[in-house]
Amino acid sequence: MTETNSVAPEIKTAPETMTAAFEDFMGAFEAFKETNDRRLGELESKLTADVVTRDRMDRISRTMDEQKRLIDQMALKKARPALGRSGETGLEASEHKAAFETYIRRGDEQALRELEAKAFSIGSASDGGYLVPNETDTEIGRRLSAVSPIRAMATVRQVSGSVLKKPFALAGMATGWVAETAARPQTTTPQLAELSFPTMELYAMPAATAALLDDAAVDIENWIASEVDIAFGEQEGTAFVSGDGTNKPKGFLSYTNVAESGWSWGNIGYIATGAAGAFKASGPSDTLIDTIYALKAGHRQNASFVMNRKTQA
Repeated sequence: MTETNSVAPEIKTAPETMTAAFEDFMGAFEAFKETNDRRLGELESKLTADVVTRDRMDRISRTMDEQKRLIDQMALKKARPALGRSGETGLEASEHKAAFETYIRRGDEQALRELEAKAFSIGSASDGGYLVPNETDTEIGRRLSAVSPIRAMATVRQVSGSVLKKPFALAGMATGWVAETAARPQTTTPQLAELSFPTMELYAMPAATAALLDDAAVDIENWIASEVDIAFGEQEGTAFVSGDGTNKPKGFLSYTNVAESGWSWGNIGYIATGAAGAFKASGPSDTLIDTIYALKAGHRQNASFVMNRKTQA
């Protein structure tokens, strides 16, 4: 049996930083590899390992287990919530900020441990209040606004150009009744018209820093996206009703209005109520019935009343 004077490497059992703990662990690992190589050499040459070598490997293995446990504890501590409480004085805030910055940047929690070594109390920031994070609701409320339902009734079309053109047949082909052997004169062809809808651009450009998006307690990115959707819906609804056609859609109220009895292509017909700002005193509901049946049967199937909620009431 060969006598050896090797001893286990010196290992810190309580390193102060994550870096020091990892360096100790790697040092123990290198010593473990060296001792294991020696053990394998002894087995190959003498068919048995030296008792001292086996004992040294056991001690190094236990030391590595201890170092791993310390590293896991430090990693767990680093994962705890961000600290901070309102109501602290300028000196206390500065002291805690410096300690917390050292902890985040280098994993050194010594300064924080000194702050936490005092009598613990939530009411005092320096006496444990740092350990109780402020609670923030993860959902942002919003004041209700009047979002027009026009967007839900609109038809969506994909376009590759800047203008959407829709042809309409104003009149169909002319037909006529004739006898079996009578001459059949040429009939008129369908009359077509065209409606043009130039496309417009609607934009929103809110700004948010990457730090805010990453660190905020709520989902800021999703909230901004939902706010943009609501803002777009409000803008579109207003433009579809009363837009003037300048850099925005032309709303149906912006077309020329003519009495239903004198309606012509390209205009919006209307039926007078019989009183300014109100319905006539006699048979007021007749106006609504006349309005409904002023539309042809094909249009009445999907027709909708569009009005202010106070008008509806």
